[in-house]
Amino acid sequence: MIESVKAVSDLFAPISGEVVEANAELTTSPELVNSDPFGKGWMLRIRIADASQLGALLDQAAYEELTREG
Repeated sequence: MIESVKAVSDLFAPISGEVVEANAELTTSPELVNSDPFGKGWMLRIRIADASQLGALLDQAAYEELTREG
């Protein structure tokens, strides 16, 4: 679950696996998720259970295209 000032929400993952690490720095600096999502704002490290699921993920360009259409 992810907690913000206004809500608590479930965190959904597009692949299955085991969480092996959570970014403790987000406890004191949660704004990193927005300000540096590809650097210090990472949330979880996951040991992937089924690598074949990776083929169904969108790359950055495909995700940006999808969000422009929505």
